[in-house]
Amino acid sequence: MTRIAERTVLFADLRGSTALYETLGNAEATSVVTHTVAALSRAVPECGGDLVKTLGDGLMAVFDTPSAGLQSAQKMHDALEGLVVRGRERGASAGLRGLRLQVALARGEVVEMGGDCFGDAVNVAARLIDHASDNETLITGEVLAGLAEEVKPRFRSLDWMHLRGRAEPVQVHVMGGRRGVDMQPTQFGAVPTTLEPEAVRLVWLDVNEVFDGGHMPVVLGRSPQANFRVDDGRVSRSHARLDWHGGSFQLTDLSYNGTYVRFGNAAEVVSLRRGHCTLHGSGWIGLGGSPSDPTAPSVRFELLSFSDTVPHGT
Repeated sequence: MTRIAERTVLFADLRGSTALYETLGNAEATSVVTHTVAALSRAVPECGGDLVKTLGDGLMAVFDTPSAGLQSAQKMHDALEGLVVRGRERGASAGLRGLRLQVALARGEVVEMGGDCFGDAVNVAARLIDHASDNETLITGEVLAGLAEEVKPRFRSLDWMHLRGRAEPVQVHVMGGRRGVDMQPTQFGAVPTTLEPEAVRLVWLDVNEVFDGGHMPVVLGRSPQANFRVDDGRVSRSHARLDWHGGSFQLTDLSYNGTYVRFGNAAEVVSLRRGHCTLHGSGWIGLGGSPSDPTAPSVRFELLSFSDTVPHGT
């Protein structure tokens, strides 16, 4: 039986499972991942949703309302946090303690057929999760519009994003305050006190572009649809995301190979593994390799605070 209805589509992806297979072996890691995904899945019927399918270390579900989908996402984050905390207390492996969850929700007309779902909202949610960082929930503008007014302030806009395989950009919002993530500005202390930056300059080879806070987020990656393209085999299609938040530029790793930051001439390198840091001054962003490696694709960045800065796209 085929059914067409307006639904909220949720994709959840468990990150860090690869490390489990390396440390625990195939049998035990499979058991841990299966148990964890099952725990996450229970949040779907608890919120009145339908579990469409599990996807190895993730799942897909649909809900009648945006509120139900968001409530389920929150329950999933709570469930994983509980598993990780209990694992830490019982001396579980670092791989288990390092599990993270990304969730993406989209809303639109969905075709339900043969136990599966199809449609633009499904494609958007599946692609949007590539832009989520650790313990982060991303939603589209259509999902936000369906939430209660008192809930909407919990989200901040990431503006319009180009998603892989989709011609039209999508308006995206992120739930404020990622769970279980160190929110320190950098690994090496507080950000120096300077004038509030107005824009950031990114330079790679002969590409030199300036983006201001009004043109965030900026996705750095290998995809032709990335805002700042770095065409190198070590770079993911959507490798890192640059946001403007609270008067500062924040860099978030979205990749599997990691993003690395070196500030100024410092010897230390900040390693972002699905994490983030606040940029300050100038330095280098290594995509898939450390800026200390001369062969790694590294983007030069510089924060600008001049009144005569001409931002990208104006």
